[in-house]
Amino acid sequence: MFPQPPPSVSPEEVMAALESSPLFMKSLPEDAMDDPTISALQSLVFDGTPDEIAQNFKEQGNDAFKEKRHRDALGFYTQGIEAKPTDTLLLEALLCNRAACNLELKNYGKVLKDCSTALVGNPKCSKAYYRSGLALLALERFEEALDCCDRCLLYDQQNKSVQGLRDKTLELKKVRETKEQEKRDRILRQEKEKKQLQVAFQERSLITIPNPKDSTSDNPYIPHFDPEDPTGKTLIMPVFFLYPQHAISDIISHFVEDTPFSAHLAAMFPPEAPPPDWDKNGEYVNGRLSVYAITRRKRLLKVGKNMTLRDVFKASKEKQGDPADGLEVKDGCLTFVVLPRGEVEKKWIEDFKKTRDQS
Repeated sequence: MFPQPPPSVSPEEVMAALESSPLFMKSLPEDAMDDPTISALQSLVFDGTPDEIAQNFKEQGNDAFKEKRHRDALGFYTQGIEAKPTDTLLLEALLCNRAACNLELKNYGKVLKDCSTALVGNPKCSKAYYRSGLALLALERFEEALDCCDRCLLYDQQNKSVQGLRDKTLELKKVRETKEQEKRDRILRQEKEKKQLQVAFQERSLITIPNPKDSTSDNPYIPHFDPEDPTGKTLIMPVFFLYPQHAISDIISHFVEDTPFSAHLAAMFPPEAPPPDWDKNGEYVNGRLSVYAITRRKRLLKVGKNMTLRDVFKASKEKQGDPADGLEVKDGCLTFVVLPRGEVEKKWIEDFKKTRDQS
């Protein structure tokens, strides 16, 4: 018989076999202490002086860190620190290296703690300043990060890593300051416009009805001033057109107060266009429609075809000596009723007055 060739083994299988051997294990199995070989090897790790033990753990940590096994490296450096080495430079290296692991793991508070301990032992530890700066930058504590960089550069002027960190911190600090200033400016503009709107509402006898739920309105449109008006005084309002006989409505999101109602009705119900789906009888046609406004005191105002919002505002104002009155603004919107002229209009007016008189 011819000899059989050895079975082929993949590199992955070779590595797995090596790592199953106690000498090459990267991490210990859960039942490690039950294995006499592993226990013996573990005891060797703690043989020697504190400095020798710490150095051994430092080297294992460095190997793990190079392989991006940051949690394993963290454990090795911690054991090295817990060995309490007497060599101050060794302890400093272990602290800084553990800080590097915690940077990768985003444990920024622990980074600052280890770097602070390292700086107590060596006030000129550039790595500790650098890694503190990185952690503070990640936490957006820009002033403190700059302070770390400046303290380091006082004695280590050529440290390019620290210089680069300082430049990046200044850049991000400026970006945040710009955003914060833009936010402050936006808030000031909003507050100013809010006050101007309050004055404009008072001048136009507009009465804001608070939302009973005390929540933000779902209406995406809000009253505002016309940006094209150089005086900044022309009001633009969202307006609902209600069609009560069909229990349906339309919204005019930007009704400029000096625009006549007829312009919107002509655009919405042109005679030559087919009627809306809900208008089965074709009653809603421009020129054959009536518009009504209802004031806070339930006065019914008929809106002439050439009237503007501003005209209706004036008409809604109470007469001298009467209680205050005006149009109601609910969720930032005004509401008007649109009806076809004739019997539908007449019946709606009768029903409205009957309901009003009973209330």
